[in-house]
Amino acid sequence: MKVEFNEKMPIYIQIMDMIKRDIVTKKLNGGDKLPSVREMAESLKVNPNTVQRAYQELERENVTYTQRGMGTFITENTEKLASLKREMAKEIVESFVTGMRSLGFNSNEILEIVEEYLKKEVN
Repeated sequence: MKVEFNEKMPIYIQIMDMIKRDIVTKKLNGGDKLPSVREMAESLKVNPNTVQRAYQELERENVTYTQRGMGTFITENTEKLASLKREMAKEIVESFVTGMRSLGFNSNEILEIVEEYLKKEVN
């Protein structure tokens, strides 16, 4: 797996985001086992400590859990998984709105542009 990491953001956060995206898009499901720290580090060409930190943070956020001797697994808590999807959507919306405001658009103009886009997408 070849991943291009953004130099402006810590790699462990980018790994966390990649795993969260895979969960939200159903590439990973509740109860699925993540690759071992060593396997993930080798496939991403990063230091195992970086992957370990990402896994620890995901567990701290209750996105994953660890079973001693078995590995790290995606939570099966459907409420947490739904919440994760909404959190990620909120981040995308915030980034979009911030970008549009920096271009000088007000709320009504942003809504009009989004509505136009969605209408074109449906047709």
